Amino acid sequence: QLQLVESGGGLVQPGGSLRLSCAVSGLTLDYYAIGWFRQAPGKEREGVSCISISSSSIGSAYYADSVKGRFTISRDSAKNTVYLQMNSLKPEDTAVYFCGVRAATYGSDWYCRPYEYEYWGQGTQVTVSP
Repeated sequence: QLQLVESGGGLVQPGGSLRLSCAVSGLTLDYYAIGWFRQAPGKEREGVSCISISSSSIGSAYYADSVKGRFTISRDSAKNTVYLQMNSLKPEDTAVYFCGVRAATYGSDWYCRPYEYEYWGQGTQVTVSP
């Protein structure tokens, strides 16, 4: 059974950094997209950064405009873990951050849209405040 476990959230001052981790287990998909999403109070869940992974390659990453140049998604295949390095954090980055996975199809586009993702972790809280 596929499991996603996020960690690394916390309280940080504006301008600070955090690194989120998503430990993946039970994944049997040959080609999939995995990404980070966030949901602030009273707002819809939004895609932050996603990347496609197959048995032979890693695709280009997607970043939401609001995080481009500040956040970086990466993967450690040996640890089955995907990271989100978040720098220059702003108060508007405050949210619960979720890791999500969806199956992808060769030759078809994939997107970082929450409603297209089938598997989710429990989330980790990120609070950016003085």
